Amino acid sequence: MSQLKHHDTSGLSDFGYKQSLSTGSIGKFASFAAGVSYISILTSVFQLFYFGYGTAGPAYWWTWVGVFVGQLMVALVFAELAGRYPVAGAVYNWSKQLASKTTSWMAGWLMLIASIVTIGAVALSLQITMPQIWQGFQMVGDGTGPYDFAVNGVLLATILITFTTLVNAFGVKLTTAINSIGVFVELFAAVFLVLALAWHAVRGPEVVFDTQGLGQGQPLGYFGVFLIAAMASGYAMYGFDTAGSLGEETKNPKKTAPRAIIRAVTASFILGGAVLLAALLAAPDLSDPKLGEADGGLQYIVLSVLGGPFGKAFLLCVVVAITVCALAVHAAAIRMMFAMARDNNLPFSSQLAKVHPVRKTPTTAAITTGVLAIIPLLINIGQPAIFTILSSIGIVLIYLAYLLVTAPMLRNRFLKKWPLADDGAESGFSLGKKRGFIVNLIAVVWGAAMTVNLIWPRPEIYNSEPPFEWYFQWGGVIFVGFVVVVGLLLYRLRIRHRTGVLEEHAAAVPDSADADDQLAPALV
Repeated sequence: MSQLKHHDTSGLSDFGYKQSLSTGSIGKFASFAAGVSYISILTSVFQLFYFGYGTAGPAYWWTWVGVFVGQLMVALVFAELAGRYPVAGAVYNWSKQLASKTTSWMAGWLMLIASIVTIGAVALSLQITMPQIWQGFQMVGDGTGPYDFAVNGVLLATILITFTTLVNAFGVKLTTAINSIGVFVELFAAVFLVLALAWHAVRGPEVVFDTQGLGQGQPLGYFGVFLIAAMASGYAMYGFDTAGSLGEETKNPKKTAPRAIIRAVTASFILGGAVLLAALLAAPDLSDPKLGEADGGLQYIVLSVLGGPFGKAFLLCVVVAITVCALAVHAAAIRMMFAMARDNNLPFSSQLAKVHPVRKTPTTAAITTGVLAIIPLLINIGQPAIFTILSSIGIVLIYLAYLLVTAPMLRNRFLKKWPLADDGAESGFSLGKKRGFIVNLIAVVWGAAMTVNLIWPRPEIYNSEPPFEWYFQWGGVIFVGFVVVVGLLLYRLRIRHRTGVLEEHAAAVPDSADADDQLAPALV
């Protein structure tokens, strides 16, 4: 069990690192934008509205509220950690301060794999939007073939991932500039979309209590389908830790990152919830089956209500949101890969941790992440339910990674090791003892319950379309189990024997007698 560190973390030297990335390149809005673009309400809400609505009807809106409450508790815990430890690879480095070496490595490993899977899942959402703007974007078949939709989605996703790879490899300044512009467009479009849909409302807000009789005959009734539909909202509200992961490149990160984390998840909840509600109010016919189909959904409502040119203009904004979302997820994955490689905690660490001398970005990590993100798409290219499968697996892995931070932190609260003793070190955000314990406890219970809910081998998520095979239905369990087992074996049998900060990234060793204590955080 590593000991909590009681030192000022204002500089990387306190972690045993020297500054390699571009310092101070990210301001307050850019930090906030990183979290918002990862969550990306226009991406997530438009991508899986059809699934949530088709599974649980209009009342699925309440999953948005439930997921927000749970994820806000996690965000508050993360904000407290970001106020102490603004270091790249946030989840991984936060876990290093709270847990054993194996636990912290697994947190980083799961988050890295989850981010790579999520890049592909986000990029796939272009298929749900672009052909509805212009049929010419359906480049594979006419969309009616059994695999036209999935194969074309993989093609569009590959093009987008190639773009995000090039931008991220070029440097963080270009990435954050595109990200900030994209988030501004996304927020502006979301507000106007809410107003436009609300103007065309044909029913009242009581629609959110309409279950459409779904769930009848199932063991848990409507609650059962409600839990399944929660995947659509759960897919939206994560990634807020990105602001913390960019801490090394952020101005005044101890104060900026915590506030960016909380504001990102809150703003996304408010705007996303408003978009969903306005869409339900304005939908011409709630019994229209297209609302619950992948080639219909929220995009179909927008086009039906706002008309061709105006509706397609909003869908273009959704494409912008998808692009910056993929860009942000890619950027977060790069920082995680770099942070772990810097500690010699990944295969080929010396190559993955290389930082371009001019652009100050881990170019090799950027390219490697992009290539790896395309592989799951190619493997699932013949699976029509690829959208829900990748989305759900990505969420499960991230929820597990989050648990490897919130659970050890709760343990340390029990042991009176958190909050840290007043040692004069600056902290940008604090929940306090009593409130922090309650928030932390809820975060752990929530994370564990949601993980079980999402990984449960339901055909509705993992095998909703033919071919119906047992290994598709159990795909989530199999894949997550494989990632966990491979990760543990890789670390325990090989990596743990050589872990330690790479020489080119190590801070100068102090001459004082406590040099070992100063370097300890980086060597766990």
